[in-house]
Amino acid sequence: MSIAPEPQRRDASGGDAAPGAGPGPGSGRNVALDCGWGRLLFAQTFDNARNLVQALEREEEGRRDVAFYVNEPHVVLSRAPLTVFLDPSHTFRLWLEYFDGSPTSDLIRPAEADGDDEAEINRIYSARHMVPLHPDFLPWALKDESQAITVLVAVDAADRKICAVVMGVDHVAAFADPDNGASLWALAVDPQAQAPSLGRDLTLALAAHFKRRGRAFMDLSVLCDNDEAIGLYRKLGFVQVPLFCVKKKNTINEKLFVGETPEDQLNVYAQIIVDEARRRGIGVEIEDAAAGLFKLILGGRAIACRESLSDLTSAVALSRCDDKALTRRLLSAAGLRCPDQIIAGNEDEVRDFFGRYGRVVVKPAEGEQGRGVQVDLRSLSDVRAAFHEARKVCDRVLIEQFVAGDDLRVIVIDGRVVAGAVRKPATIVGDGARTISDLIVRQSRRRAAATRGESLIPLDAETERCVRAHGYEMGDVLPSGEALAVRKTANLHTGGTIHDVTASLHPHLREEAERAAAVLEIPVVGFDFLVPDVTRPDYVIIEANERPGLANHEPQPTAERFVDLLFPQTRSDRRTAREGIR
Repeated sequence: MSIAPEPQRRDASGGDAAPGAGPGPGSGRNVALDCGWGRLLFAQTFDNARNLVQALEREEEGRRDVAFYVNEPHVVLSRAPLTVFLDPSHTFRLWLEYFDGSPTSDLIRPAEADGDDEAEINRIYSARHMVPLHPDFLPWALKDESQAITVLVAVDAADRKICAVVMGVDHVAAFADPDNGASLWALAVDPQAQAPSLGRDLTLALAAHFKRRGRAFMDLSVLCDNDEAIGLYRKLGFVQVPLFCVKKKNTINEKLFVGETPEDQLNVYAQIIVDEARRRGIGVEIEDAAAGLFKLILGGRAIACRESLSDLTSAVALSRCDDKALTRRLLSAAGLRCPDQIIAGNEDEVRDFFGRYGRVVVKPAEGEQGRGVQVDLRSLSDVRAAFHEARKVCDRVLIEQFVAGDDLRVIVIDGRVVAGAVRKPATIVGDGARTISDLIVRQSRRRAAATRGESLIPLDAETERCVRAHGYEMGDVLPSGEALAVRKTANLHTGGTIHDVTASLHPHLREEAERAAAVLEIPVVGFDFLVPDVTRPDYVIIEANERPGLANHEPQPTAERFVDLLFPQTRSDRRTAREGIR
C-alpha cells in the first residue's frame, strides 16, 4: 500500500514516487504508512536508528507520526534528543490464536468511503483532542487494493449516527510482515455517546476481523496513566510486551514530553484557555488551580481569569447574569422573549401562577450548574417540595413557566456568536439485565471519564422523580434497547450531553443572542435558549451564564476567540492554520 493520498505519493523512504508506487506486499524496508492522522513508521523495517529519526523529522505540520516497534529506544533518542521523545505508552498484545470473543453490539459496521462517515469520524476525533483524518483520506484508504487499513464504526441505535471509531492496520498487507501481525489505532468514543461498552465492542470486532484474516496477533499502544483502558485490555486478554513508540516533539505531543506543570491541576474549562494562551507565547500564572483561577500575561498586560470569566467582565455585568430574575427583566424590557416568572412567596400567587400554566420550573434566583433546579413540575405538592430544595441554594426562589423545546446553549464572545450546542438530559439505555440504578451508576462513570469528572448523574430525589414519571422504580430492570431520560434538566454537571449545532443555527437565533449580550453589556456569555428546532427562529431565553464552559463546544474555536478578546495582538496566521487543519 502506498503511503500518501493522490495526486502525489511518497515511497517508504520519503522520496517522490509515481502514483500507485509504494510498499505493497513484499516491500518491507523503511515502511511509513499514511493513517490519515499521521504516518505509522514500522521501526523493525528501518535499517538503522538514524534512518528512522530522519523519517520522523519529515513529519508534516498538523500530523502526528508514530514510530512503532522500537525495541532499542535509547539508541533512537541518542540520534536526535532535541527532536524526538519516548512516548509514555505501553504496548499490549492480543494473541489471536486464543481469542474467541465477539462484540455484543449489532451496531458496528465498516466505515464507508462515500457519504458523511469521514466528517463524523473527524467530529469525534476533534472532541477527543485527537488529530483528524486529512481530507479525502477515508475514500482513498478504503478503496486501496492492499486493504492494509480497516476502519470500523459504531452507530447510535436511535439516529444511526457514528458514535465511536477504530482503525486497524494489517501488517502483512502493508509490508509482508514476517511476524504475521496487525495493530489497533485511533480508538475513540464520542464523549456524548449513550450506549455502553462501545470501546470494548470495537476492539473485539477488530480482533475478530484480523483473526478471520489469519493474523497471529493484534497490538495496540495505550498511555501509561490510562488505567481504565489498560484494565479493559487486560480483561480482554491483552498482555504487555516490551516494545516502544517514539514520536517527534511538536505542539500536538507537547504534554507528553514537557513533564508535569501547575496547569495540570486545572479543570477542563480553565485548561483549554491556558493551553491556547501558551500556544501563543502568553505567560501563565496559576493562582488557585482548584478554583480555576489563573492570570495571563503578555508584555505589560496582565488579565486575571476564573475559567472564562475575566477582568473584562465588569462586576455590574456579572450581577446582571447572576440574578436570574434581573436577567429576565432586562432582556424582556429590550423586547427579547423570555418565559413568564414570579418570585415564590405568597401561597395564593404561587397557586394562581401554577393554575395559569399547569407545568412550571422551580429554581433558585442565584446559582449555577443546575443546582436546585427542578423542571416540568405538574402538581402543587411537587412545587412546594422543589421550593424547599431550591431554598437550600438561594433564599429567593423563582417559579417559571415551563416551555417545551430543545435546550440550546449559545456562546457569545466579543459580540459575536461563536458556538451553539443542544444539551440533552442524562439518559440511560437498557440492556435487559441491569437495574435502572445500576445503569445510572455505569453511565455516570462513563460521563465522568469523558469529562474529567465534570459530569455526574446524581442519585438523588430529582433523579428518582424523573424515573417514576416514566412509570419505573430505581430497582426495575430496563428492557434492552430502551432509552430513559433520568433528569429533566440538561446540565453537563448532572450528566447531560452536549451536541454541536453551530452550523445549523437559524440566523435569527444568532441575532437575538448577540443582541442579548449587548443588553447585558457582557463580553463573554452563554445563553440558555429553549427552541422547538435550532433551524427555526422561535425561542425563549431562560438564563445567561457569565462563566460558560468553553471546553463543552469543541471543535468550535471558543478558546481561540476568548484569547483573541483578551490579547487581540496575538491574532495570527497560526490560528487560521489550526482552524484549517480541523
